[in-house]
Amino acid sequence: MATSRIPFHYGWIIVLCGALTLFACLGLARFAYGMLLPAMRASLDFGYDRMGFISTANFVGYLAAVALAPLAIRRLLPRKTVIGGLLLVAGSLLGISRSDSFVPLLLLYGLTGLGGGFANIPMMVLVSHWFRRERRGRAAGLMILGNGAAIVFSGLMIPALNQQLGPEGWRSGWLLLGVITLGVTVVVALLLRNDPAQLGLEPLGSRAPLTASALEAHPPTGGGGILARLGLVYFLFGLTYMVFGTFIVATMVAEFGYAETKAGQFWAWIGLFSMASAVGFGILSDRIGRKGGLMVAFALQSAAFLCAGAQLGNWGLLLAVVLFGLSLFAIPSIMAAAVGDYLGLAQAASGFSFITLCFGVGQIFGPGGAGMLAEASGSFSGAYLASGVLAALAVVLASRLPRPRSAG
Repeated sequence: MATSRIPFHYGWIIVLCGALTLFACLGLARFAYGMLLPAMRASLDFGYDRMGFISTANFVGYLAAVALAPLAIRRLLPRKTVIGGLLLVAGSLLGISRSDSFVPLLLLYGLTGLGGGFANIPMMVLVSHWFRRERRGRAAGLMILGNGAAIVFSGLMIPALNQQLGPEGWRSGWLLLGVITLGVTVVVALLLRNDPAQLGLEPLGSRAPLTASALEAHPPTGGGGILARLGLVYFLFGLTYMVFGTFIVATMVAEFGYAETKAGQFWAWIGLFSMASAVGFGILSDRIGRKGGLMVAFALQSAAFLCAGAQLGNWGLLLAVVLFGLSLFAIPSIMAAAVGDYLGLAQAASGFSFITLCFGVGQIFGPGGAGMLAEASGSFSGAYLASGVLAALAVVLASRLPRPRSAG
């Protein structure tokens, strides 16, 4: 695409590629699992513990990608890494649609997570290359809109498939997700670029008072210390948010007696609210700072988990859905911007990989532990309450983050 023929900065094309990538590699491949879980569980006669372990396998694969992503990005550059990740996601989703037993599902969903990490991490790193500081939160938030759109899509599409196709409708669901991901891969391969300099452009946004080279030589807040703090906060997010994201639909069906179609409508509402959260919190954090944005987001998530765990009836469940949706993608968009702010461009890729590693470790323990607890107790209430307490701890930790100096 010739940049002279478009009436806006090519950085917004990169945002579009990011939104499509996240729509496929996370929004469909990860967040649709909660909608597919009840039908899969019934068809395969699995317990919640096994369904939780399959979800955990996805996060193990994602964690492996986090460890390998910096090397892949250095050797292949972001564009080829993203494309390879999307192809792996598509192939594994197609394989899941034909699987009948626990071990193949475990391995294939692990490969889905691996591909998702290889697609997502370099896309979020590109935010710091294509946008200067005052635009990063907004750009990251717009990319993460793709996740919310996928949640809406899965919440409406999967129950409809199951109604038409019966107990095996979940297989057609995975098949459709794989085909859509292949289509996204083609579009991203055509449009994505690694760096604005390739097109003779500067990053979008005004120059910071300090030059990028100065900030790279002297990271704004001391490098390792701030990275550890960001990593701990992101670990708590990973530990808690997918407990709700994996099991809330199953909770609605098994504990509240909702039909799958009704539960899907609730899931779609989460997606709609989450689209507002990604952009709204990205812009908010550009204005009030990453610390303030994280505190507000974690406070909303803590309230959502506590409402779900306190068994307050339908109104409590509705409030939990609204609060969770409003905060769901706030934290990833803020974190993507924060890494560039605190560490500078030279360390953005390695810094984002480190905090995502922490996030991935949290994801491994969250759904698997919650599934085991629910299988033993017969309810997800305890898992939601524990998540609420941990999210409240994240509010306290976020409040202790320092203010970054200017970063380019």
